[in-house]
Amino acid sequence: MSTKPAKRLFCFGLGYSVQHLAATLPSDEWQIAGTVRSSEARDRLAERGWEIHLFDGTAPVENAASALKGTTHLIDSAPPSANGDPVLLHHAKDIANLSELAWMGYLSTTGVYGDRGGDWVDEDSDRTPSGPRGQRRVDAEDRWLDLWRHENVPVHLFRLAGIYGPGRSALDTVRQGRARRLLKPGQVFSRIHIDDIAAVLRASMDAPKPGRAYNLCDDEAAPPQDVITEACRLLDIDPPREVPFEEAELSDMARSFYRDNKRVSNTRIKEELGVALAWPNYREGLKGLLS
Repeated sequence: MSTKPAKRLFCFGLGYSVQHLAATLPSDEWQIAGTVRSSEARDRLAERGWEIHLFDGTAPVENAASALKGTTHLIDSAPPSANGDPVLLHHAKDIANLSELAWMGYLSTTGVYGDRGGDWVDEDSDRTPSGPRGQRRVDAEDRWLDLWRHENVPVHLFRLAGIYGPGRSALDTVRQGRARRLLKPGQVFSRIHIDDIAAVLRASMDAPKPGRAYNLCDDEAAPPQDVITEACRLLDIDPPREVPFEEAELSDMARSFYRDNKRVSNTRIKEELGVALAWPNYREGLKGLLS
């Protein structure tokens, strides 16, 4: 007779990173449940033996108390809208009522720190976001922390840098003919491989410290054009010509990413959670993806 797994992970927003985490958890120990926005995604993920619910942020999950019952670990990776965090909007009370909840993770972004002109930030740095998207993240972080302070929900904040991994890297951009090398002197971005995101989240689950924030990034913030150049080198393709940032045709969204320029410290995940990054920089990460 098979016994039910002792742990239940419920993910609001079973996207790229969280699917990867869920796939690394032993199925004899973990039951996986969560939400997606479309019935196509629901059907696809249900084939993996996961319990999938529909949630697009505009209305609560159907039979939420039943869907969340028995949850020991919970992740919110749903981006906030102008109305706020959709999970908190519809399910703050449901989550506060979870008697077995041992750990909760909110996936935020290093965008909360805003622009630092290339200087370093760590988890104790002021949050000074550059635009409305970053401010929404700050507001969502604060509301989750309120749930920890007032309802004892074991909240942890994870501020993610630029995410890459299989199917979503500079290698794919180059292969698809979409690569550009934009030159903005002094501009750097931090990155994090999905293997390392999963490692950090698992380490935090093993050693909960409610109220804590963690930066998820690798060891080397780098100019974006250098990453494209390296991808081209690995694929043995001539890199695209360099274009000054001022001359580039970019969407408002793409241009907004270049507003922020900072180096993000990952010391805390190493010293506090004992994480050793599998992919400490983009060169090793891209090489690993190619092999």
